[in-house]
Parts: sequence; C-alpha cells; structure tokens
Amino acid sequence: MKVLFSFLLILLTSFSCKTQEREVTYYNNPIINADAPDPSITRNGDDFYLVTTTMHMMPGAPVMKSKDLVNWEIVSYVYESLHDTPKYDMNEGTVYGRGQWATSIRYHEGMFYLLFSPNDHPYSAYIYSTADPATEEWQLVSRTTHFHDGSLFFDDDGRVYVFYGTGELRELEPDLLGVKEDGVNMKIFERDEEETGLLEGSHVVKHNGKYYLMMISWPNGENRRQLCYRADNITGPYEKKVVLEDNFAGFPYVGQGSLIDDKNGNWYAIIFQDRGAIGRVPLLMPVRWEDGWPMLGDEEGKVPASGEIPLKPHPVETPIVGSDDFNDSELKMFWQWNHNPRNENWSLTERPGYLRLKTNRPVDNLYAAYNTLTQRMEGPQCKGVVSIDLSNMKDGDVTGLSAFNGHSGLLSVIKEGDRKYLTMSTNVVELSNREKAILNVIEEEKERIEWTEDEIYLRVDCDFNLHKDIATFYYSADNENWTKIGEDYKMRFDYRKLFMGTRFAIFNYATKESGGYVDIDFFNYVRIL
Repeated sequence: MKVLFSFLLILLTSFSCKTQEREVTYYNNPIINADAPDPSITRNGDDFYLVTTTMHMMPGAPVMKSKDLVNWEIVSYVYESLHDTPKYDMNEGTVYGRGQWATSIRYHEGMFYLLFSPNDHPYSAYIYSTADPATEEWQLVSRTTHFHDGSLFFDDDGRVYVFYGTGELRELEPDLLGVKEDGVNMKIFERDEEETGLLEGSHVVKHNGKYYLMMISWPNGENRRQLCYRADNITGPYEKKVVLEDNFAGFPYVGQGSLIDDKNGNWYAIIFQDRGAIGRVPLLMPVRWEDGWPMLGDEEGKVPASGEIPLKPHPVETPIVGSDDFNDSELKMFWQWNHNPRNENWSLTERPGYLRLKTNRPVDNLYAAYNTLTQRMEGPQCKGVVSIDLSNMKDGDVTGLSAFNGHSGLLSVIKEGDRKYLTMSTNVVELSNREKAILNVIEEEKERIEWTEDEIYLRVDCDFNLHKDIATFYYSADNENWTKIGEDYKMRFDYRKLFMGTRFAIFNYATKESGGYVDIDFFNYVRIL
C-alpha cells in the first residue's frame, strides 16, 4: 500500500511540475485598444509581425512585433514620407483619409515583403522588402498596378499573386518587379445574390492544400460579417461561407482581418472592430477548423471577451502609445507627423531635452499646419499632458494640444500683439471629395482667458467607454493644480474627413509671419483601465 501511495504521489508531483512549467498567456479584447485598422499579419518562427493603416501620417505603415499575439511594439515604419503628389506636403490639397491603405505583409524564404496601394492618384501600388523589420530598413522593390485592399501571396510552386478588389486575382513576376503580362489575370468569383453591399479586405492563406480568401461583407441593410471563400485551385471554383457574424461589447459588428498559425499548429484571427472616436481596434480570437472551414470565435461563434493563448508571454519594452521627455536624439516610435514633415522646422538638438517646433508658412487653421506631431489615444480612458515654453512665440502664432480628428477639440495658446490667450475651442473641417482640399473649418471658441506666463501645462482627458467618447480639457501653471476650461467635447470618427481614430496632437503654426517657435519639454501619457 505504501508503495502504491508513493507511486501515485510521484505521478501527481510530475503532473504538477509539468503544469507549472507551462506558461499561459491570457488576454482581454481588444488586444490593442487603439486605432490599428486593416490588420495584416505574418510569422517567422516565434515572431509575429503586424502591419496596420495610418494613411496620411508620417512615417507610415507601422510594423509591430510580438511573440505572444497579445503584447505588440512598433519596430519599424516602412517609409519616412511619400511624394507621389504635392498633396502629401499639403500643397494642392491634402491626403486626409487616403495615403497608405490596407497593407499586406508576408514572410517568404528569409525575406519580409509588404504591399500597399495608396487610395489616391496616381493609383500605383508599392512593394517593399527587408530581411528583418526590426533591425534593417525597408527597401522599395517596385511600383506596380493598383490593387485595392490587395493580399500578397507566395504559392508553393514559386508563383506570386495578388488577391484584390472583389474577387480579382493577378499574377506578379517572381522578382516582384511588375505584373506578369502572360500570367493569371482574372475574376475568380462573382458576388452571389446575398452580397448586395460592400465586399473587400482580401487576406489569403493556404492550409492543407486549399486556398482560403478572407473578405469583409456588408450586405445592404444587414450586419457586417466575415466571409471566407475557399478553393482547391487558386483560380477556383470558389465556395463561400460566413465564418463570423457578431458584435462585441455593445459596439458594432466585427469584420476585416487576417488568419495566422503559431509554430504549434494553433490558428488565430485578428479582426478589427469600429469603436467610434477611438477608431478601429484589433480583436484576437481562436480559429476552429470545422469541415475544412476556419470558423472564428468561441464554440458559439462569438468574439471572446478574454481567452488564453498557449504561447509564452512576452511583455514589450516600448508600447505603441506613451510618454516622451525628448531627451533622445530621435523621436520615440509612437510619434507620427500629420502629412510629410518639414524637417528644417523642428529639432531635438537646438535646445537639448526639448522638442523645438518652428512655424513655417502662415495658415489659418490646424488642418493646414505643418509639423503637427501626433500619437494614438487608448481606451477605455487615457490622458496626455504637454509642457510648452511660449517665450519665443510671434504675433499671430498658435500652439497647443488637441484631441485631433475631423471633429477636434483644441487647447490653444494664441499670441495677439504682446498678449497671450488660452482658448478651448472646437474645429470641424470640410474637405473636397477629390483633392481633399480644405474648404472650410468651422470653429467655435468655448472659453478664453489671458495667460501671462511663459510656460504652460495643457491636459486632455479622454473617455472612450461605450456611449461616451468625451474629451475634457485642463490647464495648469505648475503641473499640479489643474483648472478645467471650456466644455466637454464629444469626439467623433468620420470616414468622410480624416478616416482615423482621435489622436493627441501637439501643434504650432503661424497665422501672420513665420519665424516663431515653441519648446516642448515633455509629453506625459497615462492610460486608465
């Protein structure tokens, strides 16, 4: 009996040790509670790489890295600036809501490849490559035909394709230098009678010899849903199945994203959800292969509020949103400029420990200003504080901190003659449909006070909980005692304007003459769970 008891004890101890050895990653949805739309994902061994859309922001096409699909950090941008048209420099219009869209990232035979088509003239796709997104720069491979929401795909036989549009397939040259003139160029399926509305957002994987094309579907008057088209041959015939139709946490229905496997053979999906002013946030969910179909969500087909991933957790050192004391020789990775920056008008070295923002050509509103520095906001709540030295402003200069979008709330210090005034105001931009030219900015000033100090601290608090989307504005002379100014502002997401989630924006522009500047001591960020 003692021998049997000892044997059972050994078994139990062994099981307990093995259980303790297994590290489990638990996650909550959304995995990134910030604007990161059109997610495309690839894997090299233990490392996952994710690219999302940032359109008119520079540098562009942020590439994030993770080892557990939960904790992500930005490791590179694909390009510093774009110059297809003067609009990227805010000349002859803007690229608000356009620029880099729906990028596709792939790992293939030791190299990473990336394809995107700007949603604007001249309608020509970019293809880039790198051996390592975290340590080496991306190199431009070619400019090719425009592919709307294209999905780059390397087949097992060495041929290369792009799935795009609504069921379009085009073959590329093996070296990716252009389309293959005598290659596949066809429509692989026609929409059936159910598909009466939007159908786009291609993402392709090959699994057990079959081709799986994931697409968003939004039939007229119906809910957004995730479709899958599958076929035994790349050219078809394709059959269709709805693999996810679910809203989540009180927000709208979920759709558009990628499938990915881990090294252990488990499959997952990262699909985004529109969440009002915060933007479009990525959700993580398991994939269940049923009858050869990748069914998304839990056993009931619902987006899980939380879950477990059998991967070792790897917290990241650099989050995708954060604080900056401007002591480094470069801006931190989470910053992006609104449109191409004028590099001669900003500096981290002219006054060490500060970001200097100099005015450029006179403009009459924030949306036309150069060198507006932005970063994402996060839900459910967050706040940002900026410290600004105002002593070198010129008459007509405007500087401050904004909850920046097509509908914006602003804290602005305005220099009028020898006096400075702090205002809280709201701005709504009107843009032309084609050129995205700024037609008008509707401004409403809610409160104004005179400011006599040469330094000011500005704070924006944001609440992105369900049915909230509220920004509240404060100022201080010492970063300790805060006074609310103006009124709570209802933030909005409007695809007809900037087509992005609301961002923190630090700005400085001239309305009369250039030559003034401000020095930013720090930006402090706090996320409130």
